Amino acid sequence: MSVSVAGKKVMAERIRNIGIVAHIDSGKTTITERMLKICGKIHKLGEVHDGEATMDFMKEEKERGITIGSAATYFEWKRYEFNLIDTPGHVDFTAEVERSCRVLDGAILAIDSVAGAQAQSETVNRQLNKYGVPRLAFINKMDRVGADFDKAVLSLKKNLSLEAIPIQIPVGEGPEFSGFVDLVEMEQVMFPQDDDDPAAFERLPIDPEVLELAETRRAELLDALSLHCDELTEVLLEGHEPDSKLVRKALREVTIAGLLVPVLLGSALHNRGVPALLDAAVDYLPNPLDMGAVEGAVPKTEEPISFAPDAAEPLGAIVFKTVHYSTGDLTFIRVFSGTLHAGKGAFNPRLGKHERVGQIYRIHAGSRESIECAQAGQIVACVGLKKSATGDTLCAKENQIAYGSTTFANPVISMAVEPSTSADRDRLGEVLGIISREDPTFRVATDEETGQTIMSGMGELHLEVVVHRIRDDFRLHVITGKPRVSYRQTLKRAGTVNCRHIKQTGGSGQYAVAKIEFEPIEGEEFEFDDTIKGGSITAEFIKSLRKGIEDYCISGGKRAAKIQGVRATVVDGKMHEVDSSQLAFYACGVKSAREAEESCGLTLLEPVMRVVVTTPEDYLGSVIGDLNSRAGIIAQIGDEGQDKQVEARVPLRNLSAYATGLRSLTSGRGDYSMEPDGYQVVSEETAATLSGETD
Repeated sequence: MSVSVAGKKVMAERIRNIGIVAHIDSGKTTITERMLKICGKIHKLGEVHDGEATMDFMKEEKERGITIGSAATYFEWKRYEFNLIDTPGHVDFTAEVERSCRVLDGAILAIDSVAGAQAQSETVNRQLNKYGVPRLAFINKMDRVGADFDKAVLSLKKNLSLEAIPIQIPVGEGPEFSGFVDLVEMEQVMFPQDDDDPAAFERLPIDPEVLELAETRRAELLDALSLHCDELTEVLLEGHEPDSKLVRKALREVTIAGLLVPVLLGSALHNRGVPALLDAAVDYLPNPLDMGAVEGAVPKTEEPISFAPDAAEPLGAIVFKTVHYSTGDLTFIRVFSGTLHAGKGAFNPRLGKHERVGQIYRIHAGSRESIECAQAGQIVACVGLKKSATGDTLCAKENQIAYGSTTFANPVISMAVEPSTSADRDRLGEVLGIISREDPTFRVATDEETGQTIMSGMGELHLEVVVHRIRDDFRLHVITGKPRVSYRQTLKRAGTVNCRHIKQTGGSGQYAVAKIEFEPIEGEEFEFDDTIKGGSITAEFIKSLRKGIEDYCISGGKRAAKIQGVRATVVDGKMHEVDSSQLAFYACGVKSAREAEESCGLTLLEPVMRVVVTTPEDYLGSVIGDLNSRAGIIAQIGDEGQDKQVEARVPLRNLSAYATGLRSLTSGRGDYSMEPDGYQVVSEETAATLSGETD
């Protein structure tokens, strides 16, 4: 199968749809910049710290020096076509990684040579595992003081549970880093002193000083491969040394199967090791044909269905991102099968209607190249789609398929936002609606009691960026309130409620009687069951009971904090031939939940974050003291190169402005990451002080 790319035919075997993922500040965007420069896509390198990186083209990204939104680009390397997505590393923008992983065939996991696999490395690795994305690991920043290749590889095994196997070993580390040994070809690659020419490296025989180590690591590599490759095993049993072609073949098979993760190394900032990384992506990461047909379901019957990754098959594509522009939305799409044509329609099974596809583009960061169609294996963007959202499927009406929606983490922090003038209220609603369509982890709701507009997101930085966009991009002045934490509640104990909702007001009355057992359960779900025998309550009325109980739990009862981890079981009940109705049983459900709140009691829960702080040892005491003052529980303290690393669980309510506080404590030298780590019970004393803060 071939696809048309930029006016020429490209075999699907020569397409690589890859993403670069990592913990923040591991060098993802710098790696991408070097790839683009090496491949001739750009002619001037832009540095992340200068706000000039090609892939960080948003105003917020340039000002902050971090990646906020996933950015797509394409380029050619040795006649192979790459569609590459550069993803954010900050936990607040993890949704960008989630939706990117869904459309990737392979990934490069960047790891800091000093810090190793960090907290967000674990998160992105789990996301890759979720979607079965094969990956390479690239130990970056090998020229940093404190660089330790072996320790970084060990962190991949220990922290991420990856079967990581080096296919390169460094020649020197830190300031002495000057090259690497290629364990596949058994050659030594040495870098020039001049960083300006990344292609100017020299392949040499292996230096005797590193030959013994290279042979040991080569043997370890072959042993690992032989466990999965019979052909290689036969060669080794016969006492022969396998050639590099066979080793590459075996490496490709085990990488695509997810059995092993090849580990490479370099320093992207100084143009070292990136060409070899591109070669490895060609050699070991899959093409669309390798990944095979993506399974979906027939929308109405839910029967499994799939189409082969071929342009001649029926259309099957997924929307994975939407970006708003003043001229209209730009929708990013991965085509799994068939062909998507510009100027024609595509069926959206969730909406049950056709959407017109306007112009189709190949994307390079903030620029576009118009193309006539997109075929199986391509990642593109288009204009014209009015209602399609992230996770939606586009297909042919006569051959429908639905790939299922993408799930995202729930927001953990909220703040009130209001327009500066009442005249801008409708405009604010429009703007928040636009941002919600772009960002599935950004939520907007109205507090029915206060009338306030509440926006929720994944962290303080997430909401800060949203507010900046409202003010700068949409030219709308808003006033914000203190960020609010999304508290939850759960039952203290099990109990049984005998609920009667009986009213007689002349004519038809209301009659509903139910006996319901309530009990707390693990997790955040609401579960409902009934054990009624003999039809004392009809199925229709039982549904109304459930709806009433569930709505009360969502409303949060007296404290207005969502009630979760509840199982309600209807064990008995009565209905009246005339006076019973869905409304009556709905009211009975609400009333039973209210009575359960009184009789069983509710425990307040608060979200907890896993906070990992890296700091010079001189500031360790101050960092620990500050975490303790925030009611944090220290889990462990360890070494990270020349620094110390502290891991703690801290209530989210106490982490407001933590970034600013940490910078102050460590003279700007400390770094941190955080990710949601579930909920914990709030003491009665603390709960009393939080009245009015729950939502």
